[in-house]
Amino acid sequence: MKEKIQFILNGKPVSLEVEGDRSLLLVLRTEFGLTGTKYGCGQGICGSCTVLVDKAATRSCQAAVKDVQGKEVVTIEGLAVDGKLHPLQEAFMAQDALQCGYCTPGMIMNAWALLHRNPAPSREEIIAGMEDNLCRCGAHSRIVKAIEVAARSMKGGE
Repeated sequence: MKEKIQFILNGKPVSLEVEGDRSLLLVLRTEFGLTGTKYGCGQGICGSCTVLVDKAATRSCQAAVKDVQGKEVVTIEGLAVDGKLHPLQEAFMAQDALQCGYCTPGMIMNAWALLHRNPAPSREEIIAGMEDNLCRCGAHSRIVKAIEVAARSMKGGE
């Protein structure tokens, strides 16, 4: 049964009639054309589908769209402001923290949530905080370095 779902998406209020139990991932990709959020394992294990829901890293393949009713959702497309990349996006590029790039949006969104909780994490805290986001290309050391660089650049800001 379709439900009216309203939430804030990348800073703008949205409303749609949709089956409430559809995954947030599929709604983002098909209803809003936001394809930066990737389908990986479909089981919430790999992290490719990570978005922010009320500033918390959330596996969108496991979240029903009805669960974001009245909440704020941010995708990788919502991090850049007025065409200026977020410091995490800049750091990932500068540190060459990607190869194929498939996991990168989820990595960046998870890293954002990590830095929101802990603006000055140690290397060990970054590694632990990113452990559940998988990269098959093996760019983990560059990803950790990019997060360290972004943390310094952000200086506790978002």
